[in-house]
This record gives sequence, C-alpha cells and structure tokens, in this order.
Amino acid sequence: MTSARATVERFLAAVGAGDPDAAAACFAPGATYANMPHPPVVGPEGVRGLLAPILDRAEYVEWEIVTASFAETRAWLERVDRFRIDGREYAIECNGVVEIDPDSGLITAFRDYVDLGLWRSRLGDALG
Repeated sequence: MTSARATVERFLAAVGAGDPDAAAACFAPGATYANMPHPPVVGPEGVRGLLAPILDRAEYVEWEIVTASFAETRAWLERVDRFRIDGREYAIECNGVVEIDPDSGLITAFRDYVDLGLWRSRLGDALG
C-alpha cells in the first residue's frame, strides 16, 4: 500500500526534474488529468501530452506547495507553479485535488483549478 503523500511527492519530483515520462508514469491507465475548465486527458500518454510542452520548454519548473492535506486516497495541494522560460520566471497560483489508488500507488484523477485568464495574461506567448 502506497501513501497518497508518497505518490504526490514522486509526481512532484518528476515535474520538478522536467521529466514528462516519469510524471506520466505516476498515473493509472484510465486516470484523468484536468486543468479545469478544460476537458481531462486520459491515461499516462494523455498526461505526458499535457505536461510535455511546458516541461520540455521550461528551463526550470517548481510546483511550490503552500498548503497540503493528505488522506488515504486523496490529496489537496495549494500551489504556486513556477516556470522559467527564456530566462524569465512565470508563476501562477492554483489548487489541485489528487485521487490515488493506494494498492497500485498510482494517481487515478488529478484536477487542477487555476484562473486561466490570469495564467494567459502572465504567460502570454511564451509557449509559442
């Protein structure tokens, strides 16, 4: 049995390392990842496709945890996501809810809530 905290820490380490393959490997085959209000992507390949463009483009990524709460199969993360692209740091505040299968230690659902208008105004065309 894997704890929710251990699963989330493994995922955050992969994101911080800029490794979309390792991040995607934290997800169960039918898992969903939604950047609300966008529709979710499904499975590890969907997660990789969602994360790879920014992880591959960024020189540096840190998802700073402000507050976290963990239960057996769920985590809530208040974060500031920071990305350095072309020498400039971009940051956005967000909240994430993560659901974990404790038997496999894999994420089954990840929902991020962020103000997309604010994110787009801060990031501009940095991802081109």
